[in-house]
Amino acid sequence: MPTILLTGDVMLGRGIDQILRHRNSPELYEPFVRSALDYVTLAERKYGPMPRDVACDHIWGDALHELWAADLRIINLETAMTCCDEPAPKGINYRCHPSNLECLTAAGIDCCVLANNHILDWGEKGLLETLDALEEAGISHAGAGHDIIEAEAPAIMHLPGAARVLVYALGAPSSGVPHSWAAAPGRPGLSFLDDDELAVERLGRRIAANRRPADIVIASIHWGPNWGYDVPLEHQRFAHQLIHHAGVDLVHGHSSHHPMAVEIFRGRPIFYGCGDFLNDYEGITGHEAYRSELVLGYRTTLEPGGECSSLGLLPFRIAGFRLNRASPDETEWLASIMDRQCRRFGGEVVPEGAALRLKSAEMSATHE
Repeated sequence: MPTILLTGDVMLGRGIDQILRHRNSPELYEPFVRSALDYVTLAERKYGPMPRDVACDHIWGDALHELWAADLRIINLETAMTCCDEPAPKGINYRCHPSNLECLTAAGIDCCVLANNHILDWGEKGLLETLDALEEAGISHAGAGHDIIEAEAPAIMHLPGAARVLVYALGAPSSGVPHSWAAAPGRPGLSFLDDDELAVERLGRRIAANRRPADIVIASIHWGPNWGYDVPLEHQRFAHQLIHHAGVDLVHGHSSHHPMAVEIFRGRPIFYGCGDFLNDYEGITGHEAYRSELVLGYRTTLEPGGECSSLGLLPFRIAGFRLNRASPDETEWLASIMDRQCRRFGGEVVPEGAALRLKSAEMSATHE
């Protein structure tokens, strides 16, 4: 069966932008850091000197093979691909030179979710430049657009065989997305999640209008705070409603800087927080207990009817702005954390070679 590989936040700005072959001015507008090069320095203090002007595939490191082994690759792109030099007045602004979009094509990324709290860090101009760069590279996107119709439209991709994958994306205020970023008729912006009940109804209508019998539907949601393992009850209710009433087959949640629980509901996976997949946080202190340098990719197999038949968790460690295969001890730590979180929702995480696998009665009744 075809596989889909999903990740959480991919943040190519600041320090990562500075080690690539194309780079923006390092100037930042943060309260305490004024140059993106400072993030490079912090990382080098921790891991030693890192190369500059690196090739576009360098940042993916050991994850590159796993990315290309999947049939479809979906990420939350939490960086504007722009040269715009007019930041939104928010303090922390991510941008990566649009020529570095080759990093995404080098990893075979098929779809970038854009409904998040950094995609308009450089205003409408930065968003439009991002959209143009993605379209020129032939990469699908969901969750933002030139107007509300485009922002709410699904990205449509094809799996081997006749199945299509439809990705709808929404950004919630709980993750820091301001209402002013919402797309409107004739106004660029993102697909804003304002009212859960209304969103289920509206998304259900859009899915029904676009769906074909063999299609797989993904709802990708940027929600919740950066830290903590607690899953708000409203998130669980909303995810269940999306599956039960709107016809969603997979809920792709992100915003947390570390992996959170996965639930299988009616045979469909719900990722409450995929965690960051790539960032420039090395050397930044605080929240060390979460070990956010340890990240997961999620390799999912969905049946034509939408049910999940297998779910693998692929462990990596960010070091030197590059993804490295996690050590056995690091993999064991991730297994323990994920098993503890997933058991709250009826799942179990077990080792499987160098990776992990989620087991659930919701899957085993028909597939395991």
